[in-house]
Amino acid sequence: MPAMHATPAPMRLTVFSPSGYVTDRLALERALERLRTLGFDARRDRAAMARRQRFAGSDEQRLAAIHRVADEAPSVAMATRGGYGLTRLLDGIAWKKLAKSVERGTRWVGLSDFTALQLGLLAHTGAPSWAGPCATEGFGRTDEAGGMDDVTADCFAEAMRGELEAVGFRSEAGFDGLEVRGTLWGSNLAMVCSLVGTPHMPAVRGGVLFLEDVNEHPYRLERMLLQLLQAGVLGAQKAIVLGQFDAWTPQPNDRGYGLKAMVAHLRSRTKVPILTGLPFGHVPTKVTLPIGRRVTLAVQGRQAFIGWG
Repeated sequence: MPAMHATPAPMRLTVFSPSGYVTDRLALERALERLRTLGFDARRDRAAMARRQRFAGSDEQRLAAIHRVADEAPSVAMATRGGYGLTRLLDGIAWKKLAKSVERGTRWVGLSDFTALQLGLLAHTGAPSWAGPCATEGFGRTDEAGGMDDVTADCFAEAMRGELEAVGFRSEAGFDGLEVRGTLWGSNLAMVCSLVGTPHMPAVRGGVLFLEDVNEHPYRLERMLLQLLQAGVLGAQKAIVLGQFDAWTPQPNDRGYGLKAMVAHLRSRTKVPILTGLPFGHVPTKVTLPIGRRVTLAVQGRQAFIGWG
């Protein structure tokens, strides 16, 4: 008789709401169904649809949800969305409990406001997490709005299964031959800046810092990046990789000032190489990246690679 092989159980994935409330219940249901088509046993935390003011429930409810998910230790713990709210919770999070869930195999995934939790986890315990899609914005869009992006979905699924070991992207000319190694960290620029001077800010030196943001005019981005420069954060890195900065509106008094001018000014203020073009941020097509893992950033011509295999 042929050998019988048991089909592996699908990875348990729990979506929970640590920040803003879910504005579209149907989007969350679409996200759960699409995550199931990718092979995950996708479920939502019992408080995922809670509401209080602009938040997904009271501070106590959202903190309890984080700790509940950590205790359950699913294979994947994914935020439903960003918004605002995690800053309120940072002083109350049981970081060792979250780190224990990571030891048990949990991959904490999200972006935007979720950056605060991810960097706090790194600062307090050294445990890694994953910068990637939130449930509603990554998997909940209607078909008319583009549906589920295949690149985003495939990259996320491969990362969660442990199959993804590198991502590549096209950057600007001038960095051919660059190769650096260090801890990959960062994600949302506004959230990184909000942690400066707090115990929740990782003290990463010799790292690779990646950044993105949304709805921020280039002058506001420049101000935040200069804050990181003046605080000694940028100068302590081996490289800075800029993702997508979208959904900002030009102003009449810009007179040629935009993202390129902002990046050029930043490069004039530091010797740390600043690459652009990383497909990550508040955009439909995004890669999934490990926060807190040691990576190699290498450039050949205009093709850049971030690898952690």
